[in-house]
Amino acid sequence: MESEYHYPPEIFNLLVDTIPLLCRSKNDVIIFFKGAGVSGVHLNDLQKKVQVSRESINKYEISRTVLQRINEKGDSELRTRREVIKRIVEFEEFSTCWPNDQMKAKGCVAELRKIVNVKDSFTKMNHERKREKETRVAERKKTTDQKNAKRREIENLKQELFSLFAMESEPHKRGKQLEKVLNGLFRVYGVLIKEDFKRKSPDCPGVIEQIDGIVEFEGNIYIVEMKWVKESIGVDKIAPHLVRLFNRGDARAIFITSNGYTEPAIAECREVLSQKTIILCTLQEIVFLLEKQGDLIQLLKHKVSAATGDKEPFIEVIT
Repeated sequence: MESEYHYPPEIFNLLVDTIPLLCRSKNDVIIFFKGAGVSGVHLNDLQKKVQVSRESINKYEISRTVLQRINEKGDSELRTRREVIKRIVEFEEFSTCWPNDQMKAKGCVAELRKIVNVKDSFTKMNHERKREKETRVAERKKTTDQKNAKRREIENLKQELFSLFAMESEPHKRGKQLEKVLNGLFRVYGVLIKEDFKRKSPDCPGVIEQIDGIVEFEGNIYIVEMKWVKESIGVDKIAPHLVRLFNRGDARAIFITSNGYTEPAIAECREVLSQKTIILCTLQEIVFLLEKQGDLIQLLKHKVSAATGDKEPFIEVIT
């Protein structure tokens, strides 16, 4: 049971009136408070007065004095204040009261129970509201932290990508680094399944197939090919990728290149769209996306929509 740190007036006065009704004698009032954990510091003088000059004090004065003393204390008497209330609201044996006090005692206990229950309900509601607020704040902080972390990672990928433009003399190394950067971008947006891997034959040594990456987007698997080359990609360069695509059941394809595509290559992919979904991207689109801190998911959605709806494998998105 939760209660106020200090008895408010309505509870204080009700306690003063109730405790004497539950106790037949002045000494019983002292014993009640002792049982609730009230220390001798608050009781000794009153107990002595009852013993030496019994008529100089009554049960209500004892009750008010003790309650006033423990009510003025801070956290040190919190447990005691709660125990006093607990013992009263749990009181059931009214036959120990004076016969003329029993009905009044029952009424006072019932009233205290009602007040305490109402206060407990408000306390619980306040605690629940506080917990809900703390949860919302924590969730907002988590979301903000995730967004900031994602933004920092995208910024790092952008810097890595821009550094590749200075690697003119190392085309092979630059191509591998491009795979790493673009796979990192797919990973940031939560669509990367597997980075570059090689498939080997169990019957002969050597690599029989190499794939730059595999992603899952809107429930579909896409095999990814990335090329940093000086010329536009022609049919001869894109044909091997289309063969890999047709050898993989329901798989789709994403092709990314640094210098665009020839018209025959685009036409070939357009023909393929009757059987397979393939989208063509340029490195320029990725650079623009990173510079604008854009959304890769929206870019892919736009391109997939153009490929499946308009039968256009290459719609360059730079806006």
